[in-house]
Amino acid sequence: MFVLTARFSKRNLLFLLLILIAVGALALFLLLGRSGGKKETDEPQLSTNEDRISYLESYGWKVTPEPVETFQLLLPDKLPEPYLAYNELQKKQGFDLTACCGKQVSRYTYAVTNYPGHSDGVQLNLYLCGDKPAAGDIVVTGTDGFQAGLAFPDSK
Repeated sequence: MFVLTARFSKRNLLFLLLILIAVGALALFLLLGRSGGKKETDEPQLSTNEDRISYLESYGWKVTPEPVETFQLLLPDKLPEPYLAYNELQKKQGFDLTACCGKQVSRYTYAVTNYPGHSDGVQLNLYLCGDKPAAGDIVVTGTDGFQAGLAFPDSK
């Protein structure tokens, strides 16, 4: 058997105790900060129609006051085609539908009133997973139609 003894003055013992308390408090702070409370994110909450319109206006779009169509869909657990190709467009603009796999998604379709060079036939689709934006696109219909991301086009 091995015995270790140490001799401390009251002052040194108090100093050691304060250091241990400080280290314990720091460890608790770091642990709670990592996995603890609610995370603040920059993602907007789009729970109302006014929130959605304001969000779209932040991109430069002017849309009709009410959606032309509202649609609910359940995304599959794993994205098949054509979702994979569509998600590539979304990734280029900072969205990713894979975070919503297996969840219900809401699509709000608005008529766009200010697309350069097109006075009508332009729609904007905004997809929400819960109240957070998950995807979005602009669709220009007609013979010269196309699909693009939410960024407002350059006027060049």
